[in-house]
Amino acid sequence: MDLESLTRSLEADFARLAPKGDAGHDVHHARRVRDNAFRIADREGGDRAVLLAAAYLHDLVSPPKDSPDRSRASALSAEAAAPVLRGLGFDEDRVAATQHAIHAHSFSAGVETTTLEARILQDADRLEALGAIGVARTFYTAGLMNSAMFDADDPFAADRPLDDRRFALDHFAAKLLKLPATMKTAAGRALAEERLGVMRAFLDAVAAELGVAPVW
Repeated sequence: MDLESLTRSLEADFARLAPKGDAGHDVHHARRVRDNAFRIADREGGDRAVLLAAAYLHDLVSPPKDSPDRSRASALSAEAAAPVLRGLGFDEDRVAATQHAIHAHSFSAGVETTTLEARILQDADRLEALGAIGVARTFYTAGLMNSAMFDADDPFAADRPLDDRRFALDHFAAKLLKLPATMKTAAGRALAEERLGVMRAFLDAVAAELGVAPVW
């Protein structure tokens, strides 16, 4: 199956199977991860059919951020992807390669990426947490969790522990600003550093509007 036909089939499978009601993990997110993965693959190589399928299916099971099952989401998604992949005509090697990329992409799962495609997918998904879109997704997710935007008395946690379950702004220091250092490909790191600059400019603007010094 050519990539264009595969894309149409994956779009249909996503519409049929993916969870509804979370704009942070909707088809537009899947498409952006696909585009990020292909952008990285332009420099790094990799099996584009595997990358394409993994991009569309990596959040096939997506529990809420505060769910106890959240750390198992990528394993559950990999399991759910197998019959879809076989239905698309993937041979067992490609099924296994796509499942590994899906399982290993998650930050919370802590699975070692043992293939180029897994490294690319992980980088492509983490790019979604950076830059202007990363800012938007952070506050969108905080809204779903009923978290505050920031601690009005100490927005940059200068004199308190970070708590990104209570305050969306804390998530930048707790996780997001660290992501570029975790990128597994050179192309992914370069893109991450660009988006980190956008994110730091946002934090500087928040600090200026609040009249405080940014700690991070």
